[in-house]
Amino acid sequence: MTAVVVAIIGGGFSGTAIAYHLAAQTRRSDVEIVVIEPREQLGGGLAYSSKDPAHRINVPAAKMTMISAEPEHFTRWLANDVTSVGDVLARTTRGDEFPQRSVFGRYVHNHVGPFLETGRIWHERSTALNITPVGQRYSIALTDEKNVDADIVVVTTTHPLPSIPNALRPLIGSPRFIADPYAENALQEIEQDHAVLVVGTGLTAADAIASLDKNGHRGDIVALSRHGYRSRGHATQAAEPFGSFGNDETASSLLKTVRQVLKGAQNQDLAWHPVLDALRDQAPVIWATLPSDERRRLVRHLRALWDVHRFRVAPQVEDVLDRRLGEGTLEIVAASLHSAHQASRRFKVSYRRRYTQSLENGGFDAIVITTGPAHAAIDQSNPVVRSLFNQGLLASDPVGLGLHTAKTGQAIGKKGEIARKLFIGGPLARGTFGELMGVPEVTRYAEFIAERVKESAFEARQDKSVASQKRN
Repeated sequence: MTAVVVAIIGGGFSGTAIAYHLAAQTRRSDVEIVVIEPREQLGGGLAYSSKDPAHRINVPAAKMTMISAEPEHFTRWLANDVTSVGDVLARTTRGDEFPQRSVFGRYVHNHVGPFLETGRIWHERSTALNITPVGQRYSIALTDEKNVDADIVVVTTTHPLPSIPNALRPLIGSPRFIADPYAENALQEIEQDHAVLVVGTGLTAADAIASLDKNGHRGDIVALSRHGYRSRGHATQAAEPFGSFGNDETASSLLKTVRQVLKGAQNQDLAWHPVLDALRDQAPVIWATLPSDERRRLVRHLRALWDVHRFRVAPQVEDVLDRRLGEGTLEIVAASLHSAHQASRRFKVSYRRRYTQSLENGGFDAIVITTGPAHAAIDQSNPVVRSLFNQGLLASDPVGLGLHTAKTGQAIGKKGEIARKLFIGGPLARGTFGELMGVPEVTRYAEFIAERVKESAFEARQDKSVASQKRN
């Protein structure tokens, strides 16, 4: 009997981790695995392919692993990585390591490498354009006019690009209007003395500011967002997670509980960090307890505050932000954009600070968009996702964080039906599963999807066996 073909769309960390665990749990004679990814190497994706040395992992290396049962898997590899030895800035005074982001991508690729060398995993270096159901299988059209036929498909595409605020849309296409800050050489046209507007104040904004600073930029930077929340740093002292959650059925009661726990932590001379760590650890239970409308309320009102505490900047990046703020060359502004136009080679931008009625006008030489993924445009994020939406095989999740996903990891289509052989891998499933942005959670979810795909492959082999017997 021929093997079941599993196609994984996207070879970033999520897709590669799923392929790795699936290959480790199955035999080649039973399951063939193909990862469709245009980048030269699997494992990096958007997050861990950056060549910019200013971009570092946001959590200590000791909390990063692609095997959940081995939490020290990455740090053991890192200790023997000759290439990382020269990075003297990676280790903090507390002893934590924050290597460059590309190092983690190289670690992932290093471990999937043996499966690639033996052909256990096949890397199809291309971009999927369209997926069409054909009988009991899927036909996947690629950019190089090839086709891959698969029995099971796992969608692990990346987040959509940041959304461009309406007020700035007239500037699209202008030189030094940077809509994708992670594009190769995205910031190279920004000169050292340029005044820069960074739209957004979270992790992506911090990366952009750190990159500019590393490139020698010394001009003024204004980082603007609706709330003006800046991503927080890590605790100066290690502490165990503090607090118990999961019994609240409304966003309001959850917020009240969090405030009570924070007060209890303060009474014990603890910082807020261990409380947020406990929230993160218990996020699956908390999320499962909340009804769908309360999840939406939580995302709408508290997501910005959660993100800046949950997604902390590396100490090296935090140092850059602190220094620039102290020098007066960085200002973080809570404001809403009103309008913008280009005058000569500069951008004129009007904005209204929070809690005020008057408009302020600013002149900038460059604008960098770092607002975070445009989840509302998930159906238009890339060709293959768009094709599945157009056929009704995919739908946005009710919370607005990604793709509608069943608790089994399978896609839920426009009419509410579960696609038995179409799975959603990675953070795009977090509307159902909650916290799926950090590596520990993504790793556990990748292992879960690999197990579910293995079970689905067994069912597919049984279906093929029955069909073969009928033909005979």
